[in-house]
Amino acid sequence: MARESLWSKVPDYRIDLDPSDETRRVHYRGEVIAESACALVVRETEHDPIVYFPREDVRIQHMERTEQRTFCPFKGEACYWTLRVGDHTSENTAWSYETPFPEVAGLRDYVAFYPDRVEWD
Repeated sequence: MARESLWSKVPDYRIDLDPSDETRRVHYRGEVIAESACALVVRETEHDPIVYFPREDVRIQHMERTEQRTFCPFKGEACYWTLRVGDHTSENTAWSYETPFPEVAGLRDYVAFYPDRVEWD
């Protein structure tokens, strides 16, 4: 059964997808996992801003898809990845919305990381 969005019931809710004006990098255990000059800063009502990287700028060889799924009533279903560098792993640290709701279709093909589980510069 498909889940419904809350956009029609909460019309004042906002999710802004703002292009970043700087190159962003994510590291895990000294390895660059993502680097992009085309990242999005997603500003959502009642949430801290989150940086999303274009999938083509993410080093997927360090990521393993997991069974984890969550649902956001404004973005849709998120799927998750575990980061792996050498013998080190960080479970369900990255996520994306592969089929986001139409109101945030710009999130398709972007990946985000929990900011407290990776290093940034």
